Amino acid sequence: MTTLSEALRTTPTTPAKTTGPATSRLRSQADGMAVASFILGLLGTLVLNLLLGPCALVLGGLALARGTTRRGRALLGIALGAADLLLLALLVTTDGTVSWHIGS
Repeated sequence: MTTLSEALRTTPTTPAKTTGPATSRLRSQADGMAVASFILGLLGTLVLNLLLGPCALVLGGLALARGTTRRGRALLGIALGAADLLLLALLVTTDGTVSWHIGS
């Protein structure tokens, strides 16, 4: 009968796999987050910038942290999300409202 330490010494160790279905699934989810970040940031410049701006920021950050292949879209989503919040701050200070309109 062998002990646990002897069994561990005699069995070869294999490195953990870094590719496979789980990794590709996470990467595809990160790609989806990058695209969603871009779309929400773009929509946030027109409507609901108080809600859609922070969502774009969070999704873009998560996509970058998970290693998306659509890095440009994630960065654009973050930039548009920040622009949404800056636009909201500008509207609140100049107009006193949280929505914008064209005309007087």
